[in-house]
Amino acid sequence: MDLDPALSALRPLGGFFVVHASRPLPSGRTAAAAPLAHAYAPGHVNATADVDVPGHRADPLGRRVRKVAGALGAAETRVAASVAQQGLAARLWSVTLACAVLYGRVPDLDPRLLHWDPEATAPDDLWLTEVRARPGDGGTVADVVLTTHLAPLAEAVHTRYGVARGLLRGNAASALAGAGRELDRWARRHGRTDTAARARSLTAGLLAHPLLAGAGTLTGTSFRRRSCCLYYRVPGGGVCGDCCFPTPPEPTRSPRPPEPGSLPGPPEPGSLPRPPEPGGSPPPPRPPRSSPGARSG
Repeated sequence: MDLDPALSALRPLGGFFVVHASRPLPSGRTAAAAPLAHAYAPGHVNATADVDVPGHRADPLGRRVRKVAGALGAAETRVAASVAQQGLAARLWSVTLACAVLYGRVPDLDPRLLHWDPEATAPDDLWLTEVRARPGDGGTVADVVLTTHLAPLAEAVHTRYGVARGLLRGNAASALAGAGRELDRWARRHGRTDTAARARSLTAGLLAHPLLAGAGTLTGTSFRRRSCCLYYRVPGGGVCGDCCFPTPPEPTRSPRPPEPGSLPGPPEPGSLPRPPEPGGSPPPPRPPRSSPGARSG
């Protein structure tokens, strides 16, 4: 099936899988949103942009991290940065995986075309100004999400907030596993066994990609990561369902690393971070969690 300009096949899956497509941003939103390229570029602005970005739209990543920190009551900026990175990763994986599974094609999420409002929640956070179809195979999906977005996002978060690269890799894998699990559940609920099988196969193949391999272990649709997103350091937080730690590490002593071979769903519409479901990453609209005080990686 060819991609339709509005990507309407995503709507039945819920807001976390939806992206506003082929539509200009509403006039009231243009001041808040900016191309995602601005979130990754050094200096908080995209030096290669065709037009200058007004000051209040610069640094969307910093604005998102501050918003997450306030919502969670997180005193440590790196914790908010980890949650923010995993939340955006979950959105990008959800949109792209769903398109690959339902259409057999994916939209080109060029970060100059994909606009992000760091103050908004799904589905109003992402706006794709033009739909350009690309193949829906695993290699293309990895290029669209991992290479184009998550690699530069991880580098920006690591450089600015000191979050360990291994932890961020675990967040990306956790978000992928969660998106795949939600797609599988939706498909099976609707009797679409072929769609469910495609979601599982594509997710497993992507988790074996060199940029994600070794981040955790996938068993069926359950994922156990080898790092921790740090969510347990949020007031009232705990460990996520896919965390390498069975219980929150004690703050007074260094956590013991997981045993060799031991073993991240997307957030719900309209909210901010919450722990992922048992055995996997976070659920559709809320951002996720990361690794303990130790600099994982």
